[in-house]
Amino acid sequence: MLKSELIHPEISAIVAQAGHSSKILIADGNYPASSAIGPGAKLVSLNLAPGLVSVSQVFKVLLSAVPIEAVNTMGMPADDPYKLDEDPTAWNEYREILSAAGSKIELTPIERWDFYDAVASRDHVLTIQTGDQALWANLLLTVGVRQAGE
Repeated sequence: MLKSELIHPEISAIVAQAGHSSKILIADGNYPASSAIGPGAKLVSLNLAPGLVSVSQVFKVLLSAVPIEAVNTMGMPADDPYKLDEDPTAWNEYREILSAAGSKIELTPIERWDFYDAVASRDHVLTIQTGDQALWANLLLTVGVRQAGE
């Protein structure tokens, strides 16, 4: 029995094979996960029901399991009909999760179409589809390096 927070066998296997600069997408329930995916990426569906599981829940677990060097959200284009006047609530939650984990990583938005391009790259190894209903909740994680002694 594993003692780490990450116990999902398929996700564990993919993350264990991921190397520096690999991309992991934690997708909200609105993301087109079956069509907007990297050429070699695997899709794991955790969208049990609307709201279950959330991007934040998956993010917390992955932060405990893999070194992360960048965290990107999907930026809101000015002309998007779903654009909010301020940062989405989810983004502030992600910042709190990073802070609680002792991370100095800044949450960085990538313009929507650039975000899709980043996901379509050969570096994209995993999409975890959630049932999160929050708008603009997608997170693209870039795997970092493990430091000596970790």
